[in-house]
Amino acid sequence: MNRFKQILATGLIITLSTFSSHAQAPKKLNSAEIKAALNKLEVLGSVLYMAAHPDDENTRLIGYMSLEKNMRTGYLAMTRGDGGQNLIGTEIREYLGIIRTQELLAARRTDGSEQFFSRTNDFGFSKDPDETFNTWDRDDALADVVWNIRRFRPDVMVARFDTTRVPGGRMHGHHTASALLAMEAFEIANDPTKYPEQLKYVKPWQPKGLYWNTYNFGRANFRSDHTGEDGFYTYDLGTYNALLGKSYGEIAALSSSEHKSQGFGRMGSRGENKEFLMHWKGEKPKADVFEDIDQTWNRVNGGRAVDNLIKKANKNYDFQNPSAIVPTLLEAREALLKIDDEYWKAVKLRELDTVIKSAMGLYLEIAARSYSAVPGEEVAIYYEAINRSGIQTTLKSISIPAIGKQITSNRTLDNNQRLLTNDTITIKSNMAYSQPYWLVEEASLGMYRVDNQQMIGLAENPAAVSATFEMLINGKPFSYTTDIIYKRSDRVKGEIYRPFVITPPVMAEIKESVLIFPDNEPKNVTVVVTSGRSDVKGRVSLDLPSGWRSNPAFVDYDLKLKNQELSATFSVLPPANPEEAYVGVQATYSGKTYDRGLKVIDYDHIPIQTIFPKSNTKVVRVNIKRTNQYVGYIMGSGDAIPESLEQVGYQVTILDPNSITTESLEAFDAVIVGVRAYNTIDRMRIIQPNLMEYVKGGGTVITQYNTSMRNQPQIGPYPFSISRDRVTVEGANVRILAKDHPIINGPNKITQKDFEGWVQERGLYFPNRWDDKYTPILSSNDPGETPKDGGLLVGEYGEGHFIYTGYSWFRELPAGVPGAFRIFTNMISIGQEKPKNAPLNTVENNKK
Repeated sequence: MNRFKQILATGLIITLSTFSSHAQAPKKLNSAEIKAALNKLEVLGSVLYMAAHPDDENTRLIGYMSLEKNMRTGYLAMTRGDGGQNLIGTEIREYLGIIRTQELLAARRTDGSEQFFSRTNDFGFSKDPDETFNTWDRDDALADVVWNIRRFRPDVMVARFDTTRVPGGRMHGHHTASALLAMEAFEIANDPTKYPEQLKYVKPWQPKGLYWNTYNFGRANFRSDHTGEDGFYTYDLGTYNALLGKSYGEIAALSSSEHKSQGFGRMGSRGENKEFLMHWKGEKPKADVFEDIDQTWNRVNGGRAVDNLIKKANKNYDFQNPSAIVPTLLEAREALLKIDDEYWKAVKLRELDTVIKSAMGLYLEIAARSYSAVPGEEVAIYYEAINRSGIQTTLKSISIPAIGKQITSNRTLDNNQRLLTNDTITIKSNMAYSQPYWLVEEASLGMYRVDNQQMIGLAENPAAVSATFEMLINGKPFSYTTDIIYKRSDRVKGEIYRPFVITPPVMAEIKESVLIFPDNEPKNVTVVVTSGRSDVKGRVSLDLPSGWRSNPAFVDYDLKLKNQELSATFSVLPPANPEEAYVGVQATYSGKTYDRGLKVIDYDHIPIQTIFPKSNTKVVRVNIKRTNQYVGYIMGSGDAIPESLEQVGYQVTILDPNSITTESLEAFDAVIVGVRAYNTIDRMRIIQPNLMEYVKGGGTVITQYNTSMRNQPQIGPYPFSISRDRVTVEGANVRILAKDHPIINGPNKITQKDFEGWVQERGLYFPNRWDDKYTPILSSNDPGETPKDGGLLVGEYGEGHFIYTGYSWFRELPAGVPGAFRIFTNMISIGQEKPKNAPLNTVENNKK
């Protein structure tokens, strides 16, 4: 039985902070951290914090509970944040969810806690919980919360958000929904008649109390100080942890700063910082939420023997010689294995093993020579073991259950003598690909589909392959399980770790997620074929919908090397009339057909993520006319609009904010400012006069949405104020206010049909006040709300035009929404009856 199945058999998934997540350098505790871990071993208590998204969590409170109160602490985020924006790249939707998942795991490593999820999907901003539950499956969402409670077994639950409905859409509906689910799940988690199918793996569980971590999220007349009030419990989250050398405000800042895709970097704080927990459910304590909860080893039968030995080790701990307490800890381990409580046995065994390993300076690692393998492939590996203490240690064997391999060693590990050995493993032919488990099946708008109950809630997949080192330490058996990883040396970054993954033998895909055909002319489409192993050959073809044709019908490929790529070009002819469809890619190899591509997400702050999406590209045949060709683009926080515009024939140049001058802009028919540029690029204040001079001289500047700012800079030629107004219903009615305006009439005539098929939302952060010199073009609003007219403002200035727009083009264009392309083309075309010459006269004018 492999490690994952053993853990599942107890109904537990333990991801304690002392262990790193996949492909992180192994955690090596220093003397102070070992002392902190010994303190934690003496405490048997647990806290589950609950909110809606990544970065919703109060990292001060989570860190305080884990590192100061020494509780097993978890954060249950209902979603992975798939519907947010991305400040570091162009990934959105499920790929952004993967990034934010890894950022949460990095945050939990920082604040010493664990991370869990439900199957709910972040489908975008929601203004009330009713709208949220209309999209989520409420019963499935509730089942997932109950499942996490039963599996984690918290003594105390803490909700980040209140159940109070805040008018005007100032509170995210997901936030309120998470609080309502916490309330309901608290009441039923101990009821065996609720979700009885879960009881095959877990037992009913009743937390002792549910509390609200008070914070003002838009409520009127909110009071922040509840000192001395009945039902409120005060905690100083500014406490200083001398062992770690940081206050919890400083630890929280490091944790929050892991949310880099959301721009959550912040400075640490020091000094007293009072926060409050408001009693919601359960028995009401007098002074402390844990006062009636036994947090000692007395809560488990046989725990006293373990407790006495851990206290002895802690008392005798020598910072200069941590290994001196290892014999006592080994006795504690033997006593721990005898207790009946499987939950606390699993939790504390993992904590204890980490302390033993760290106290000895024991380094155990197994790595593959390649970061990937395909089912059936033989893989070269090596393992390293070194004992940096005087404790007598023997490495008996290494077992790799997933492939049925046992490596016999029987080597003595003398003090500071490195054992490094090469070997091979063979991946089983039926081993699954390393696809994120929540992306294996097709999801709905509101819910991911996960059929395996035991996978639900996990932050990420278990490692593709893990290994257990079986040892004798001072004559006593000791085992330690670690993931097989890949690592390499980088001349700049040093030691680089990467998850070891199982891949298909061949992957083939169209890199673009959407292909736009603005007319009935054929377009060259490139398919990238990648080999998952050496010596792969076969045939790649397009799986076309009816009415679409390609030339050639197929391309043969022959890839000699592993991870080799081949680009195959197909000329695709669309139908004559507008149509939306999907094109698949299929590659044959060794008598089988493969239909998955390869997506790699690579950022320095998270482990490399490898995904195998279905090779399915949206194709859109839409009639689009344009009167110009050359576009300059100032990239803001990151979006895929430049690539989308190139799909319809524009030549887009990404402009460096450090080298923009009025003269350098003159070569372009229009200059587009990317999303949140004024929020993320300090130099925009310096560039602004150049942009306005360009407009004054006859150019067009299109500025996309920015979030509201306290000291909003001058963005256009005339003043306007960005608000928090947004339209979250993607199908909300859109009214054309300026029916005679050029943006509505040419070169594409805009009708109500152009507002069909939008995704996630209409727009966000619309201006709510503007100068009379601006013309509002469109109006929209969510049901029951007042019209929001500021989503598209156009002002003439000098000889040119300035446009500010809060509509979500950064979502609609990459999603291939036909009407969005037609409207955006009209914006670029405004005032440009004749196209300009190509920049530097290197490109011929488009003659359309």
